[in-house]
Amino acid sequence: MTNKEYKAAARYWDEKDAKSIKLDQNQLKTMVEEYILANNTCALATGAGEYVRCTPIEYSWHDGFFWMFSEGGKKFIGLEKNPQVCLAIFDRYDGFGKLHGMQIMGTAELIEPFSEEYALHAVFKKIPLDALRRLPSPMHLIRVRPTQIDCLFSDFKELGCSPRQTLLFQSNEESENRAI
Repeated sequence: MTNKEYKAAARYWDEKDAKSIKLDQNQLKTMVEEYILANNTCALATGAGEYVRCTPIEYSWHDGFFWMFSEGGKKFIGLEKNPQVCLAIFDRYDGFGKLHGMQIMGTAELIEPFSEEYALHAVFKKIPLDALRRLPSPMHLIRVRPTQIDCLFSDFKELGCSPRQTLLFQSNEESENRAI
C-alpha cells in the first residue's frame, strides 16, 4: 500500500462515523457500562517506540476506572515509558448480526502498593491485604482512566443507529463529572 492508501484506510471510520446516526449519549453510556460489567477480561495493549505488547488480563470496573492487578510482565516495558493504553473487550465472533466489542483508549497509572486506593481495590476484589502483603513481591495495581470508547454492537442497528458508536470522556481535569 502507498502512504496515501494507508491514510485513506486509517480515515475510514472517521468518515463513516461523520455521516452515521448517533445513539443518545445517556443510552450509550448505559449500554457501555452494562457490557463492561458483564465481562471481566480484556486485552491490554501497551507500547513505547517500536515495542508493543498485548496482554489478556482480568479487570474490574468501578469509580469510572478499569482496575487490574498484575504480578508483572512485559507490559510494564511500555507502561514505564508511555501511559497511553488501549483495552479491547469482545465476544467470540458469531456473525455480523451478533457483534459485541469495544476498544477503550485511556491513560494508565500504577497505584502505590498498600496505599489507600490500593487497599480499597483489594477490598472491592475481596482480597485480604494480609494475603497481598505475604506475596514474595508486591502485586502491582494498574488503573486505567478511559478517554474514549469505540463500540461495535449489532444491537445498535435495532435502535435505528449505526452499529459503531463512540463515547468520549472528559479530560483528567474535568474528571469529577465523568461520562460513566
